[in-house]
Amino acid sequence: MLMRDKGKLVIWPAYLDLTRSRSNGRIVSKKSSVKEPKLKEIESAAAKLGLNPEVEADKAYPKSWWEVSGRVLVDDKGPKTVIAKQISEAIKEMRAT
Repeated sequence: MLMRDKGKLVIWPAYLDLTRSRSNGRIVSKKSSVKEPKLKEIESAAAKLGLNPEVEADKAYPKSWWEVSGRVLVDDKGPKTVIAKQISEAIKEMRAT
């Protein structure tokens, strides 16, 4: 991790993706995950939660390096799994409205 990323957590779309298995990178439960989350959705959900998101659209998830999915850096305000679940739930709410 680079120094500018200090105090930040990396949230990859794969972490929240219902279509991925745990071994392919999903870290939230199937119940909490969303189908194919977009960077914009993750960014606005993180902003809604007050996590100061920074989008890096040119990054590729290491487990699927051939696929440039981008990532979102958010403030480190707790365990990554908890924050990922909160972001996922916020995306679900946004999609429901």
